[in-house]
Amino acid sequence: MAHPTQLGLQDAASPVMEELLHFHDHALMIVFLISTLVLYIIVAMVSTHLTNKYILDSQEIEIIWTILPAVILILIALPSLRILYLMDEINDPHITIKAMGHQWYWSYEYTDYEDLGFDSYMIPTQDLTPGQFRLLEADHRMVVPLDSPVRVLVSAEDVLHSWAVPALGVKMDAVPGRLNQTAFVTSRPGVFYGQCSEICGANHSFMPIVVEVVPLEHFENWSSFMLQDA
Repeated sequence: MAHPTQLGLQDAASPVMEELLHFHDHALMIVFLISTLVLYIIVAMVSTHLTNKYILDSQEIEIIWTILPAVILILIALPSLRILYLMDEINDPHITIKAMGHQWYWSYEYTDYEDLGFDSYMIPTQDLTPGQFRLLEADHRMVVPLDSPVRVLVSAEDVLHSWAVPALGVKMDAVPGRLNQTAFVTSRPGVFYGQCSEICGANHSFMPIVVEVVPLEHFENWSSFMLQDA
């Protein structure tokens, strides 16, 4: 999860997020090189009074500074399109979970099970135990198995919400009357936090998302316990 004074993105917990991190670094390096070149040109123009007539009127230079930006845009666009299609791929999910946004909590339904669903509310600050995070902890976590394709169906009961978990590279709008879907595969176990990313009213800041990734055996034990408890 994010921590104070962090400059970069969160550590990736899914293959798609790893691709997004690589693309971020790739694009940032291009921006850095362009910024350095522009800064050098500005300093050179301000600090010298010499003029080169071939720079003022040169067909070759005009061709270069027309073609070069197009090449740079292609170098950015091709990896971006690849990741865009990767994020849209949903191949044979092992489990499907329906996430429903409410004012101001989330409810989860494991559609592969007959009766496995629960509401997830934020834990109030006064009820937190040592080590828990304020405004990010929920009383019920969405538990998913490790290394398994997970499909999440996202919708809302009342107003617009958005189901987002940065470490997994997932963000999907929850629209009343519409069923959107996204998918992810987790690459390591852990607890990953997110929040509603669409302004949805007075308590918009108080509906966290907590995804706990566990090995398949532990997930089966958890689901059996939840079904018995229901």
